[in-house]
Amino acid sequence: MRRRRSESCGCMFAQLKARHRQWSPLTKSSYDKMRARCTDKKHPSFANYGGRGISVCQRWLDSPRAFVADMGERPSKRHTLDRIDNDGNYEPSNCRWSTWEEQHRNRRNNRILEHGGESMCLTDWAAKTGITATTLDKRLRLGWGVSRALTEPIHGQRKTQRK
Repeated sequence: MRRRRSESCGCMFAQLKARHRQWSPLTKSSYDKMRARCTDKKHPSFANYGGRGISVCQRWLDSPRAFVADMGERPSKRHTLDRIDNDGNYEPSNCRWSTWEEQHRNRRNNRILEHGGESMCLTDWAAKTGITATTLDKRLRLGWGVSRALTEPIHGQRKTQRK
């Protein structure tokens, strides 16, 4: 430094490194995937996101730091970025970090059933009633009403005779 060959004793390097390390690799991965799904026409999932009008808010496109400021770091490997309204855009008011279990209950193709003043997806009804989701789905496909499908007890399984 005395000979003016260096501008820093090393502290500038540490500051520069800290400035560029703005998020964890998990958070960066979620951000990059979100952005690609909505903007890259060659991305395998583009048709289900950008292709159907889902976009990323301009604030997040302009600044990954804004994304981290709004969303915080990804809590764990078990969490992924989830849109509360599946038809809405990626923006602070419509996004959250969710586990896979939570996300599976927030899909476009979920079957929402109403019974007794409650509205839940088929999987939640299965957990509540003790009737498997497969059985509930079969009953509904056979034309059973929601009330009957959710309340009729499961009959004993037929035993097959072995010869």
